[in-house]
Amino acid sequence: MELDIKKLKKYTTDFDDYIAECEKDPRFKKGLDLAIRRLEISHEIMKAREKANLTQKQLAKELKTSQSFVARLENANQNITLDVLMRVADVLSKKIGKPIKFQIRGLVS
Repeated sequence: MELDIKKLKKYTTDFDDYIAECEKDPRFKKGLDLAIRRLEISHEIMKAREKANLTQKQLAKELKTSQSFVARLENANQNITLDVLMRVADVLSKKIGKPIKFQIRGLVS
């Protein structure tokens, strides 16, 4: 979906109204939902890492990857495979001493 400047100017006084209008487009809504879910998983990874008292660099070492990769995971700027997510959960579960569970929900069409 392309940004409609005329609509944007119309709704600059109330951004929520602009987003509500955009959400009428199923493609926009699906993209927004996906972005929100990626942010939720990223936030859960960061919270679990902090609970384990690990820095990004320390977690990266445990995962045998780079600190920048962990930073991208936590900022939702990295596509994450299920294998990587399971490795992150395994490492953090061992550090915290209890299972880490990430909730993944499918998109509703």
